[in-house]
This record gives sequence, C-alpha cells and structure tokens, in this order.
Amino acid sequence: MSEKIIQTAGREQLGDFSPMFAHLNDDVLFGEVWNEETISVKTKCIITVVSLMASGITDSSLGYHLMNAKKNGVTKEEIAAIITHATMYVGWPKGWAVFSMAKEIWNETEPGLTDKDKYQNTIFFPIGEPNPYGDYFVGQSYLAPLSMQQVPMFNVTFEPGCRNNWHIHHARGGGGQMLICVGGRGYYQEWGKDAVEMRPGTVINIPTNVKHWHGAAADSWFSHIAVEVPGEEGKTEWLEPVSDEDYSKLK
Repeated sequence: MSEKIIQTAGREQLGDFSPMFAHLNDDVLFGEVWNEETISVKTKCIITVVSLMASGITDSSLGYHLMNAKKNGVTKEEIAAIITHATMYVGWPKGWAVFSMAKEIWNETEPGLTDKDKYQNTIFFPIGEPNPYGDYFVGQSYLAPLSMQQVPMFNVTFEPGCRNNWHIHHARGGGGQMLICVGGRGYYQEWGKDAVEMRPGTVINIPTNVKHWHGAAADSWFSHIAVEVPGEEGKTEWLEPVSDEDYSKLK
C-alpha cells in the first residue's frame, strides 16, 4: 500500500471563505478519491495530467501534478510518450505547452548511476564494501556479510575481469564451502579441471583440500553467496594468482 495522501491546501487558502469547497478539495478529492486503491497513484497522476492538458490548463496546478507524477514514479521517457500520445487527440498547441513545463521538471540535473549502481539494481543482495581480502584478488571485489550466526554467509561481488587467487580450504573435519550464484556471469575452476561457468542459480560445492579459484567473466559483473561449511580447525590457504594467459582462454 502506498503512503496515504494528505492535502491541506483547501483549508489553508479557502477554509474561511468557503469551508465546503475546502472540505471537498482536502477530504473528498485528495482524501477519498486519491487514496482509493483500485488504481495506483501513478496511474491517477497520469490521468490527472492528461485531463488538465485536455482542458487547456497549463498553470501552476498542472505544474504541481507533473511534479507529483515524477514523485510517484513516472519517468522522463514515460511522460514524453504520454504527452505525445495525448497531443494527437487534444491538440498540438496544448502538447507544446505541457512539454515546456515537463521538460523543466524532468530535466533537473541528477547524478548518473555508476556501473556498480546499475548492477546493484539487478540483484537482490547488497554488494557491500570493498573486500578486505583484496590482496588475494586480481581486480576489484566487494564483500557483504549476510549472516554471522549458525552458518556464516557472505555475498561476494566481482567487477568484470576480477577473480580471486588459487586457494585451498583446509579443515581437520567437515569444512569446505558452497557458492550460490545470484547475479551476473562467472567461473569456478578446480586445479587440473576445466572451468565451470556460473550463472544465477548455479550451485558449487567445494570440498576441503581442493585447490580452486572463482571470479567474474571478463565482460560481466558477478555475485555469489559464499556459505562457509562448519569444520574443525578450518583455514584458507591463499596461493598464486590465476595467470592472465589462462584466464584469457575462458569465453
């Protein structure tokens, strides 16, 4: 359910002069009609903008509803398509008038999304902060703890081309690791075997005492949940980096 809409402009501006109009504006129009849940607030914003446009109203009230439409999720591309479509039915001059207002509202300077931000929007789990084990990685990786109770779990994210060094999970008993891919495309490889491609949903079980590495494809971000399997006297032995020559052979 969206946030409840509350309007007080009627009482503030006309409460003394016309209490009935103030009541209809604040309590009925913006109280009951705008908060009725059969259609979304975003859809109501679009209907209102088109209705005002069709009526030739291009004053501050249209400006308010254009800003309200942006606030409730109407994108610049959507409002441009909405105004263009409505112009075919309500008239070219009205379309020009509304575009001049919409352009100012949607063309406000906003910080662009970084590649990291864009990728974060494609996965459910947080990317986290720069990986404190970065000395054992080629390229930039990130670490986000998901759970430190019962079974430790971390979301590990690799920028394109990033991979960790060859390493081994040692344990006297139990131990090992599980990898669950949750975004992008990457690889897992055991020493002496072909690399295995990982995509969302791929699950890798890593036994103890097996030399291996994992990381992103050269052209893709990559995230996996690392599940630390409980074991006795578990430790990780970090080894040499994956050579550029071997890594370049992966497709």
